[in-house]
Amino acid sequence: MASQVSHIVYAKKYFERLESGELFSSLEKKGIGVAPLGKINKDEFMLGATFPDIRRIDENIKRKDTHMKFDLIDLDFSGLSSFEAGWKFHLYCDMKREEILNKYNFYSLPGTTDFANFSPKMLEDEMVYDDYNNWEKIRNFFNNPPYIETSSEVSRETFRLWYAILAKYIEKNPDTKSMRVLIIKWPSMSDKIDDIMASIEKLRENKKAVEILKKVKDEIV
Repeated sequence: MASQVSHIVYAKKYFERLESGELFSSLEKKGIGVAPLGKINKDEFMLGATFPDIRRIDENIKRKDTHMKFDLIDLDFSGLSSFEAGWKFHLYCDMKREEILNKYNFYSLPGTTDFANFSPKMLEDEMVYDDYNNWEKIRNFFNNPPYIETSSEVSRETFRLWYAILAKYIEKNPDTKSMRVLIIKWPSMSDKIDDIMASIEKLRENKKAVEILKKVKDEIV
């Protein structure tokens, strides 16, 4: 599983590869339908691509509610709304990211499994942030998102709160301070925040871990 900045950056890469025609040809050969770019609202796609982890701020929302919506996880977005396509893309990236990390034996390195593999996700956000060049636009959109009905467990208030939190988080490249501000709002993580930050700092100094995390961006889509 990736974190929120990474999901946005990987969505950008997805659209770039579609627009170049490279990804379209690859998916077509596999029999996977691709919605015409003109029919995808990229803002709503980004909203969907960062939606599943909303459970972090509301313990009433279970992982199955946001991570088990689709029977088949691939890049076929036929018949889906832009938000649903982004949602499915999030799950695809989570799956593909684990494949890449396992291929390079990432989790054999010290500190990579701390806090249920959480520390590498935050470091990954820091590493890829500069690969997206229009954070102000997406931040403004997240501060005023259209409410999209997803399930009975996600209230309108929680939906808006989640994107307000993300809007603050993405306003600059994540660092120790902004990561702390984000994590403190997550009930399951807030009491471990000092240990989490120490773990992230150790990973920053692990050259092999950083090298492998860079491969995720290159290979994920």
